[in-house]
Amino acid sequence: MSTIITRPTGTSDPRENLLPEGARKRLLLVSYHFPPVGGAGVQRPVKFVKYLRKFGWDVSVLMAANPSVPVFDNSLLIDIPEETNLVKARTWEPDYSLKNNMASKNQNRQSASLLSPLKSACRKIARSGAGLLLQPDAQILWYPNALKAGRKLLKEMQHDAILATAPPYSNLILASKLKRISGLPLIVDFRDEWDLSSKYLENHQQDRVSHLIQSRLQKSVMKHADAIVATTKASTQRLLDRAQQSGTDAIGKCIYNGFDMDDFDHLNEPLKKQHSHTAQKRFRIVYTGTLWNLTTVEPLIHALEAVHHSQPEILKNLELQFIGRKTPEQLALLERIKQTACTLVSEEYCAHHEALKKMSHADALCLLLSDVEGADRVAPAKLFEYLAIKREILSITPAGETADILGSFWPASNFRADNISGIADWLTERLTETHDASISQPEQINQFKREYQAGQLADLLNQLVNSSV
Repeated sequence: MSTIITRPTGTSDPRENLLPEGARKRLLLVSYHFPPVGGAGVQRPVKFVKYLRKFGWDVSVLMAANPSVPVFDNSLLIDIPEETNLVKARTWEPDYSLKNNMASKNQNRQSASLLSPLKSACRKIARSGAGLLLQPDAQILWYPNALKAGRKLLKEMQHDAILATAPPYSNLILASKLKRISGLPLIVDFRDEWDLSSKYLENHQQDRVSHLIQSRLQKSVMKHADAIVATTKASTQRLLDRAQQSGTDAIGKCIYNGFDMDDFDHLNEPLKKQHSHTAQKRFRIVYTGTLWNLTTVEPLIHALEAVHHSQPEILKNLELQFIGRKTPEQLALLERIKQTACTLVSEEYCAHHEALKKMSHADALCLLLSDVEGADRVAPAKLFEYLAIKREILSITPAGETADILGSFWPASNFRADNISGIADWLTERLTETHDASISQPEQINQFKREYQAGQLADLLNQLVNSSV
């Protein structure tokens, strides 16, 4: 019988949970992405490692020695305790810059050749063949060396449990194999649902054979998992249902993403409200993170264009900042902002502490979630740092868990994607009136502290270890 574990909203001081050396336990964390790798997905495993030690758990991390990734962020290294055992295994993937260069050359050749349609078809066939081998993702090329390193580590050092976080979903395949070798309890942590990633991630194999392979891989992981963790309640239940279909009695636990108060220490009064906005002062809206098909900016663009047609002069008081990677489709949408009088600032990925600084200098923060199937079960990781900053949040999301969370804190600035007039009215009010927005129930954001969430994970780990004795 699958079970979702809940935890009371109150927690004790985690320092009270410090244990003597002999009573401590050790977790093997499988995470291809780990600092100095940057990006939003790294935050969750890093914060688990940082705070689990306060709950009696030391951590070994099995990570990629040469990860093929687009961004690095050395500022994240400060969160890793010195005693953390980092085990690195090389991947056979090509360097990320080489992959980008190859893609650019292919695009240039395609546009210059009369035979480009035929060449394009051949490339698609080749990519499809390679894609069938690289299942569930390209990081499977890390698997052989990582398995060897993980097996050696488990033989040389006693561990009490294994945790794998995904994506990439190769982490789960690897951890499942290590669980079968060692017999240790296995927790699989889904930062994103496997099925949703398969459906919406760029360049992901969408063909029928790939879907069949990935379904079987996911079923195998579920079969060997002792516990399933996800970042929303709805996702946890969905994954538990999948686990039941795989014939397992894994337990489940929702552990939201969150924020770490230590990350705000470098900001200048980050949690204090700025002065009220007036029409003479530029109103700054900041969005951080990737713009892609699951976080499209299109509804906001439509609302800006509606204001442009009715009161174009007020847009000179608006500044929009978009910090992070953008797909070509989203870049084309941002270009339309230049037809209005507002100021557009578009930057690529920046270090985490710099992103937080930009958030703290905003008058409002923007959160986007496309109205597509499955998005009701998604809560973007940035949501919780937005809440900690305590700036007003302009959210454009479908009904679901994100909207429910935001409804408790910023109910007046939460819109559906088809409510263009409502978004336009919100923009008009902020640009023409003195507005002093305050967060509702600020004390409730404490449930999203990373320290508290590490305590939730420690409770689950202790339950699994105790039940396996």
